[in-house]
Parts: sequence; structure tokens; C-alpha cells
Amino acid sequence: MECIKTIQEETYLSNKEIIVVDNNSKDNSKSLIIDAFPFVKWIQMDYNSGFARANNEGIRQSSSPVVLLLNGDTLIENKAIDKCYQEFVQDNYVACGLQLLNPDRTPQISGNYLMKGGLNYLLPLPYLGQLFKSIALLSNVKKPNVPEAKDKIDVDWVNGAFIMVKRSAIEKAGLMDEDFFLYAEEAEWCGRLRRIGKICIYGDYNVIHLQGETANQEFQSTGKGYQNLFDKKGLQIMVSNLVRIRKQFGVGWFLFILSIFIIDIPVFLIGYMLSKLLLSKRYSFKNVKGFVRNILFVVRLVPTIISNKPHFYKV
Repeated sequence: MECIKTIQEETYLSNKEIIVVDNNSKDNSKSLIIDAFPFVKWIQMDYNSGFARANNEGIRQSSSPVVLLLNGDTLIENKAIDKCYQEFVQDNYVACGLQLLNPDRTPQISGNYLMKGGLNYLLPLPYLGQLFKSIALLSNVKKPNVPEAKDKIDVDWVNGAFIMVKRSAIEKAGLMDEDFFLYAEEAEWCGRLRRIGKICIYGDYNVIHLQGETANQEFQSTGKGYQNLFDKKGLQIMVSNLVRIRKQFGVGWFLFILSIFIIDIPVFLIGYMLSKLLLSKRYSFKNVKGFVRNILFVVRLVPTIISNKPHFYKV
């Protein structure tokens, strides 16, 4: 409700079309939103289809030459959509994002760079992740993201909370891959869009993003970002990231990254036991069990992921 309200207050494009896709919320969302905003086009999914499938349906039923995928937990300010659109249609970029902000106005990572093989997905691993991060810093490896964009910056992919895309590029690159339920789908999609043209972040424009609220409700999880690999949300992150690696970088990279995840199991266990001796509370035994459980779940999916046949990876 607040998202649509801020769109109305901060967007003056005369030909805008607002489409809400409901992933089978089973509540009174439709009546509340349509009563307050009768101009909204409502699309009702009959199951929780996830990010890619729901947005794809919205794209199919939209009509304009530029499409904006916008999370419902965003708040528009300072005419950000108008300004972004006006600059975007004059540039030669095929897709763009802008600088997302937390409610306290600190920056969220909004633009990212491609790392060969998805090596950046190793960074959240317990203990080994910190080792890889230290090696990368000592080797002066380029960071995989833009901590804060203050100007126009070329990137390889943008955060899915705000993605503006030209329909001409979608017609060439295709819609989002509907194998994904949640996470990594925008990275894989931007990988295909990048073959068509360039992608950027307009750092001059900001949108408030209440990061992770809906996903945490769905998975009964807590925390923001993608560092938690221990619960059901962490499992979805893990599966989606590995599926993206298989699709974008091939079987070899998928097996290599997965092998590092598996190697981290004894490392995590040993690190946890040593930390207990040192009275550290960084991780709990519940974290260890959850991590092992998630890895074993992924291992069972290996034949399906390698085959690359259509499969809905909803955990």
C-alpha cells in the first residue's frame, strides 16, 4: 500500500501502468489495494510462484516499451522513477537500477560485478569464506559489488528490488528463467541481457528498500542479506546460487563450487569446537546442523541441476 502510494505521489509519467502480481497471498490484499487504487491492474497467481514467474507474468501483461520490476517493500522518493526513466530512455543501456537505501538512509548494495564461476558465492561460507576474502584482499581482486553508487556506474547485474529494462532487450534475451523460485534469478537474467547491451546503476537516484521482510516471513527467518546459510532461507539461497552457476558458467564450475561447500563441513565443525573452547558465540551448534542439512539437500539435487532440464527449485 505504501509502495503504490509513493509511486502515485512521486511519479508523474502520464502513460505509467501499475501492475500488482499476487503470489497467492490468501488474504484481503486485493480488496485493500483495488479499493484504494482502482487504476491498478491485478494479476492473481494460484500458487506461490516466486519472483521470476510472477514478474514474467506481469511483463507479459504489460504494454509499454520500458518495464520496471519493483519490489512491494520499496518506497519511492524525489521522483526517482521519473528521473531514472527519462535518463534511461535516452541512454544506450538495456537495463538499469538505482541506489537502494535502508530506512536509515545507509546504502544497500545495488550493483554487482560478474565473478568467473560465481566465486563470490564462497564468501559467506563459515571460516573458509573469511579465508577466501583475505586472499582476495591481499591479491587486490576487484570487489564483486558497488558498496555505494554516487554517479552512473556500469555493472554486470543489479539488485532485483528495482530493475528497469527495455522491452526490446527482453525480446532478444528472453524473460527470467522460471526454474528459479527466489534469489539469483536477476543475476542470471542480467547475464543474458548483458549479451545484448550494457547495464548501469544511476547512483544519483534513490529508493528506500525494506530489505528481506517478505522473504523472512515466507521462510520464517531473520536477518537481512545473504550470509545466513543455516535455515530454510539459507537453503533457498544456496540452491538458487548453485543453479545459477550451473546455468551461467557450466557443470565444471558448479561441481567445483559445490565441492568447496562440502569441504567446508569439517572445517566448520572443527572451527565451531575450537570457538567453544575460546568461549566464542559467533556460531551455534544449530548453525552447524543447519549448514550440514542444507548441503546434504543440495547434494541430492546434483543430478537434476547437472541435467539442466526444466525444474522449479523451490525448497
